Amino acid sequence: MSWWDELANNRVIQQMLPEATYETVAMVAVSSLLTALVGLPLGVLLHATAPGGLAPQRVVSSVVGVVVNFGRSVPFLILMIAVIPFTRWVVGTSLGWEAAVVPLTLGAIPFYARLVETALREVSPGKVEAARVMGSTRTKIIGGVLVREALPAIVAGLTVTVIALVGYSAMAGVIGGGGLGALAISYGYQRFDPSVMIACVAVITVLVVAVQVIGDLTARRLDHR
Repeated sequence: MSWWDELANNRVIQQMLPEATYETVAMVAVSSLLTALVGLPLGVLLHATAPGGLAPQRVVSSVVGVVVNFGRSVPFLILMIAVIPFTRWVVGTSLGWEAAVVPLTLGAIPFYARLVETALREVSPGKVEAARVMGSTRTKIIGGVLVREALPAIVAGLTVTVIALVGYSAMAGVIGGGGLGALAISYGYQRFDPSVMIACVAVITVLVVAVQVIGDLTARRLDHR
């Protein structure tokens, strides 16, 4: 029997791979959405309150910066374990893909916020000054100039973040987070079934490539330079 036949006829792959794929896609999709909703304004806040920003606030910038740096410095595996009580409080359990969304989101928000801040820094100061001269408010400058001009880079940063979340989701399987990571560990590693491991890696690779292609196409369409 060829290796392809072994993959196609493997009962674990037939019965559990589709559900594991769904769980991975679900936890990555929900955590990516939450990361974008929180990380984007947090990145804008970091940029706006920094010295030379639209609304310089040294104390606010320092406090937010420390929190973001701390969130980025904690290894994800340790973060997952550390926030188990908080996860139980939020979703009522520490097992399953729904529970994995909590540490995934907490780990990705600081990462994405820094990418947003970096993207905003690349916007030409001349465009911001031109908007100020025209009497635009801070809110209009942020939305109409900074975010609009940096949108391709912001989308590219989100693409990087989503791909990182795919990898994090595999690690979530270590503590019962479900998804492809849990399947690879439970059946591919612990039960010595290389076919399951190969199948999980293949699906994760397809997901990463798909996210990268979609992200690149979206960023190019938004780039009006």
